[in-house]
Amino acid sequence: MNLIGIDIGGTKCAVSLGCSDGQGNVRVLQKCQKRLTEKRAPELVLPELLEDVKYCISQSEEAPAAIGISCGGPLDSQKGLVLSPPNLIGWDNVPIVEYFQKATGLPTYLCNDANAGALAEWRMGAGRGTQNMVFMTFGTGLGAGLILSGQLYEGTSDSAGELGHIRLAEFGPVGYGKKGSFEGFCSGGGIAQLAQSYVMEQLQMGKSPAICPTMEDISKLTAEKVCLAAREGDALAKTIIEKCGHMLGVGLSIVMDLLNPEKIVIGSVFTRARDLLWPAAAEVIAVETLMQTRDVCQVVPCGLTESVGDISALTVADYYWEKQYGG
Repeated sequence: MNLIGIDIGGTKCAVSLGCSDGQGNVRVLQKCQKRLTEKRAPELVLPELLEDVKYCISQSEEAPAAIGISCGGPLDSQKGLVLSPPNLIGWDNVPIVEYFQKATGLPTYLCNDANAGALAEWRMGAGRGTQNMVFMTFGTGLGAGLILSGQLYEGTSDSAGELGHIRLAEFGPVGYGKKGSFEGFCSGGGIAQLAQSYVMEQLQMGKSPAICPTMEDISKLTAEKVCLAAREGDALAKTIIEKCGHMLGVGLSIVMDLLNPEKIVIGSVFTRARDLLWPAAAEVIAVETLMQTRDVCQVVPCGLTESVGDISALTVADYYWEKQYGG
């Protein structure tokens, strides 16, 4: 069965054509070029995505059965609405399911990106075989998808797993509209904010840090630049990453004691920089968690690596089509 996936992130989005084997596994057959979402209204982005969807339909040897959309929350997946995600400015009450369904005639399903990632990792990735698993995004933002007792747990109002909104400290980088939040400390944007704060302090003391020697360069700081500098031994960059790792440990300790999962699977930045982040996180977890929760829980990088967004969107189409039509 062929499917179409639309992966919408806070920075970029992409459409892919894929297929399912009927056993919960999907694979990408063809992927369109990435489109920019950052600082772009849905009125600009959706027509581009529809163009790519129609192209995928034209390239499919058999008519695709469904479209799956993976997008950062908050959402109303039942009504098919995107509800003002903090990393998609201007995407307010967007009827995205209706838009694609009307234009293509295909059943279209919307799922929080973290829930979609949880389904994909549970079915095909690092969480395969578990009954209790948490999947955490660690990209532009931070959210989580929860597999509890062998099924996706979405919550009463489709809002379960919004770990990024938890406040970990009274002060700190802003994420999810809240300073000191889990997302503020543990996301690509959060690392950049941390870096700006540390660099500003150095510059105001008359120093010239190697990762950002002038005030004019401060807006160009990114998580990628900080991680690269930390790998090269830059002391300030290592301090920034250790702070992020420490707060990651604080957040993970809460998750472990609250949900008692077998695995916590973390994507994006953590996948690429686990070696930098984990030592500080592990130190906190060793002190903060109950031994009986810590000893049964593994914290691992996303098994689907950089393709997780495409696979997740296709899994949304497969999972919900099965629920609706699979009997």
